[in-house]
Amino acid sequence: MELGLGLSNQVFIACEPDAGQEAEVDWGTAMAVLGGESVRLKFFCMRSKYSGKHFVRFYACERQQALFDGHIKAFEFFGGIYPTLIYDNLTTAIRKVFHGRKRLEQESFSKFKAYYSFSARFCTPDSGNEKGGVEGLVGFARRNYMVPVPEAKNLEELNEKILADCLAYGSHKMAGRSESVTKLFEAEKVHLLEPPEIAYSNIQPGDARVDKYATVMIDKNRYSVPWKYTGRRLKILIHVDRVEIFADGKRLTVHERLFANNQWSLAPEHYLELIQQRPMSFASARVIRQWREHWPQSLHQLLADFCRIQGETKGIKEFIAVLMLYSRYKADEVETAVELALEKNICSSEGIRHLLIYANETAATIAPLANWPSLPSPDVTVYGVLGGVQ
Repeated sequence: MELGLGLSNQVFIACEPDAGQEAEVDWGTAMAVLGGESVRLKFFCMRSKYSGKHFVRFYACERQQALFDGHIKAFEFFGGIYPTLIYDNLTTAIRKVFHGRKRLEQESFSKFKAYYSFSARFCTPDSGNEKGGVEGLVGFARRNYMVPVPEAKNLEELNEKILADCLAYGSHKMAGRSESVTKLFEAEKVHLLEPPEIAYSNIQPGDARVDKYATVMIDKNRYSVPWKYTGRRLKILIHVDRVEIFADGKRLTVHERLFANNQWSLAPEHYLELIQQRPMSFASARVIRQWREHWPQSLHQLLADFCRIQGETKGIKEFIAVLMLYSRYKADEVETAVELALEKNICSSEGIRHLLIYANETAATIAPLANWPSLPSPDVTVYGVLGGVQ
């Protein structure tokens, strides 16, 4: 009886991968709490087919820059490059899927692949079994690294925690293997490709004109610059996690990168001088409204006291002068000085500035003079002789 094609498609062939030759790549989604706020994150996974050693890293999105950064960090983690990497049909890697195995790759992905000298193999659509190991890793990572929901101050701290988890993983033995993941990985490391001395430049350069709001538009989001640069065209470097903005070769500012649409990243110091000139805009200014959500109660009280004692216009101007101190002193120092000012009924920005100056002064000490010749000891007998003179 001839074997039907339908039945043959349901039968899997057990395969033994070669050491250090193939790894699988995939993305997962998980929730985390960053800085007290619940956020949905993507996590990048790379897993060795031979040893089962794996790498996991969180990102705010799964755009191409994040994909490249995940590879770069994974190559550092493994200490080398797997010659063949296996993927789903990621739009960040391929432009078009043809019949069979043929794919039209994104040009930037082809350049990245050539830089690190690995080849890419893409799975047949709807055939997750072709990279079942890493799909299993996505579930493993969720159950073991993300339950309960992980908490951290920021994404960097969260990635430090999950890196420690990946480094610690290794005592487990995969099904059908007599040695642990760690021993298998140590054996395969010698087969990995050497990484280039200089990592791939995963930075997107560009330029943009500063609009009337003193912001530049990048990927449908706005980032502020000092207001005096309004109308100028500035240079931009877009990193996977931040945006740097330059004028005349000097870096003006750095913002944490935004990934949704129509968001505003506004630095208060870029606007305070202008708002001080237009104090009636203070209450409605977007940058102030965003910032005051995070003010301690002492700042709200100081603003109320200034306006009550000095009148609204002058009180707002004085209060803005206090806010300007944040650019010169640490936030906790400013807020400690404000609390002391409230306690002592100090109602001027100059008084608060003096509190900060005195608090940051170190006690002056006079150092002894070094290598200075000592004076000879005086002959005191001469005073007795002088005393006898009439």
